Amino acid sequence: MEKFDVIVVGAGLAGLAAAWTLAGEGVEAVVLERGDYPGSKNLSGGRLYLNPVRDLFPGLWDGAPLERAIVREGATLMARNRSFTFHYTGSELRAEKPQSCSVLRSKFDRWFAGRVEERGGMILPKTLVTDPVLENGKVRGVIAGGDELRADAVIACDGVLSLIPEKAGLRAPARPHDYAVGVKELIRLDGQVINDRFSVGDGEGAAHLFAGDITKGLFGGGFLYTNRDSVSLGLVVSIEDIAKEEAAGDIPALFESFKARAEIEPLIRGGQTVEYGAHVIPEGGYRALSRLFGDGILVAGDSAGFALNLGFTVRGMEYALASGYFAARAVIEAKKAGRYDAATLAVYQKLLEDSFVLKDFQTFRDTPRVLSNPHLFGHYPELVGNLMRDLYTVPAGPKSPVFTTLRKHLTLGELWTMLMDAKEVAKI
Repeated sequence: MEKFDVIVVGAGLAGLAAAWTLAGEGVEAVVLERGDYPGSKNLSGGRLYLNPVRDLFPGLWDGAPLERAIVREGATLMARNRSFTFHYTGSELRAEKPQSCSVLRSKFDRWFAGRVEERGGMILPKTLVTDPVLENGKVRGVIAGGDELRADAVIACDGVLSLIPEKAGLRAPARPHDYAVGVKELIRLDGQVINDRFSVGDGEGAAHLFAGDITKGLFGGGFLYTNRDSVSLGLVVSIEDIAKEEAAGDIPALFESFKARAEIEPLIRGGQTVEYGAHVIPEGGYRALSRLFGDGILVAGDSAGFALNLGFTVRGMEYALASGYFAARAVIEAKKAGRYDAATLAVYQKLLEDSFVLKDFQTFRDTPRVLSNPHLFGHYPELVGNLMRDLYTVPAGPKSPVFTTLRKHLTLGELWTMLMDAKEVAKI
């Protein structure tokens, strides 16, 4: 029977970060990945915020296959027949070290795996882990491909639908309320076309979020990220809402309707779809996090629920990288102590609490509840759209004063509703 210092389940960002850190300290770690290679199961296209994790991985970023530095931020409220958009750019987004970059995960993860192997880490693809090995409630390894593999510690990083933490007693069965389904396309476009359409230069990119009529009143929204020679376009909808609304169950139809919108179609015109798929996304925030450690086991990345939707930003990759790093640091300390019980591995929780990871989740713990307000996906986009329509329409006759136009839409009842909603928003 084979025994390792550490078994890492999953070769996503969290698993690779853990393995990279462990290998750098001479800890024997094996990464078990069910895909054909690291990144093979990832839908391409996403956004990595570099500032929080840059210093955790010194030397890693040189030569990393990052797509474009995000220098333009955008958000659009979409009503049925109109929309309201704002853009932001600033000098801090064009700093020498970019705040964030678009990445293609299949490319980035495969490259990262190569760096792990150069450090001495071992990655075994096409290896499905089905169960933890439990002895008196303590994790002693995993069952992979029908074989029992032993280790002093297991780091579960095998994605949002991981059963390892649940079977190890660290997480309750998944609740639809805490998850969404995302549909995404990777659309090939010439790099210069991207530059022209999104008002960016070579190496520069744009990120844009969409909310409103595109989800037909359901909790969710759309996103667009520019890559070097492609655009990542996607739509996310709450699984709980899908289950409630039979008419909204056809997510591919919602996505096609989104693509056909006048705000979207010109941006992807002439593009070729080279990748299409769907993926479950954790949306529960702080209250949906699993227990992060137990006897012989730690949980990181999407397996723990480390994804955060703030409405104006959607974050996950940096939390995966950081949690994998801190899980590895906890194991390194446990190895020095010669103990891998929960009391020793609890340093992982402390490391996360002292870092941006759990500080962010604590700060924005009310965000999922606030963002589930149905007014955000139906009422307010229509209100803002109608207000903008009346402000910008020039009639054949005289135009109404601005105050009259505002008063028409912002009635006392409307203002009261907005005040109540604003009180909730203030909690985040």
